[in-house]
Amino acid sequence: MPTLDAPEERLRKFKYRGKDASMRRQQRMAVSLELRKAKKDEQALKRRNITNVSSDPASEQLTKGVSLNLQEIINGVNASDPDLCFQATQAARKMLSRERNPPLKLIVEAGLIPRLVEFLKSSLHPCLQFEAAWALTNIASGTSEQTQAVVESGAIQPLVELLSSPHMTVCEQAVWALGNIAGDGPEFRDLVISSNAIPHLLALVSSTIPITFLRNITWTLSNLCRNKSPYPCKKAVKQMLPVLFHLLQHEDGEVLSDTCWALSYLSDGCNERIGQVVDTGVLPRLVQLMTSSELNILTPSLRTVGNIVTGTDHQTQVAIDAGILNVLPQLLMHPRSSIQKEAAWALSNVAAGPCQHIQQLIACGTLPPLVALLKNGEFKVQKEAVWTVANFTTGGTIDQLIQLVHSGVLEPLVNLLTIQDPKIVTIILDVISLILKAAEKLSEKENMCLLIEEIGGVDKIEALQLHENPQVALTALNIIENHFCEPRS
Repeated sequence: MPTLDAPEERLRKFKYRGKDASMRRQQRMAVSLELRKAKKDEQALKRRNITNVSSDPASEQLTKGVSLNLQEIINGVNASDPDLCFQATQAARKMLSRERNPPLKLIVEAGLIPRLVEFLKSSLHPCLQFEAAWALTNIASGTSEQTQAVVESGAIQPLVELLSSPHMTVCEQAVWALGNIAGDGPEFRDLVISSNAIPHLLALVSSTIPITFLRNITWTLSNLCRNKSPYPCKKAVKQMLPVLFHLLQHEDGEVLSDTCWALSYLSDGCNERIGQVVDTGVLPRLVQLMTSSELNILTPSLRTVGNIVTGTDHQTQVAIDAGILNVLPQLLMHPRSSIQKEAAWALSNVAAGPCQHIQQLIACGTLPPLVALLKNGEFKVQKEAVWTVANFTTGGTIDQLIQLVHSGVLEPLVNLLTIQDPKIVTIILDVISLILKAAEKLSEKENMCLLIEEIGGVDKIEALQLHENPQVALTALNIIENHFCEPRS
């Protein structure tokens, strides 16, 4: 995975101890985009229906399907006889439901989509509605151009109307199709929202519907929360949040995963957006889900809580009160480095807060696993651990900085001074400088200098004075001149 350089704005945060906590917390938002943006491969944007459905009054004719070639399908779909239309539409759906290489492009180019959209309106023929909705679901699972062809043929409104169908399989297929359309991007997502789909979707959520149906509804809702350029409108978010809170209490893994992803999208933004999520009261349950052994639940719940602690001090305190700091030390030691990295990122956001938050961080035993990551973690994890230490030293009290030193943080930091990442090296040098200044205020500077020299720090800092990066060279020079000014052989 490519590494993105952290923006200069984030580096500047470590230069000035006098900044207040709220300023530091706002500036935490300028961080590595690689980590903070929900990766598109972690949750399916679109899904194709390739499974057989159970029998239902609306689909009892499924077993009578016939095999037609493309020209016969075209002729049948354009026929006036409803039975011929059904047979041809079902044959097209079966083609599109093949597991390998479905002919999406051929079906689109054959001009069948407008007729399939017309069939959605055939309320006297629910089996035809079902087959048409299934075929359109699979076409909309394709490229953006194929999804666009479905939208431009006017499919959204009749699909929304099918959410009120008395036939469950028809209704569920409409949910699936709308999920694929919304998953294409913010433009089509907003078209689905403006077609009043959300109230109809929410009305379907009940304890009596089959779990497969509930999973589809939850996934479609998550796609309606996805994307932030622009975000879904506030009215839509306000409509969905209470039901997402309800779904978060479910026991099914897929429902929980997609609900957590939905909340992660909604919390990935400004403090006001974060506040909408926090105010629903989801944090205690999210923290509980962070202890899940299922990666598809743990990852989005951790992402959501990580987003929340990029908010205000109050929002972060609510997360702390919900128990986030009791879970993060365990996640820093998780066998997967991706989880270690996300946990370290969340911790860095807590450490960017006021000294009270830093004290709670210390009290919950997060320093030992943090130091272990600095020593032995993968480089991408070490970098997040360095940000955590940097935020800690920027906002911590002198006593807290001394506790940090006593945790053994200096040696792994010094060892990282040889890495080929000038920005991280600069941050480590800033941390060392802040620690030396704190020691000076406690009249412990001489002992601190000896400690740094014993672990090989002075040699490494002196060598960095010749670094090709001017910022690294200047920072190293300042440390040597201000704290190690005696001539050395």
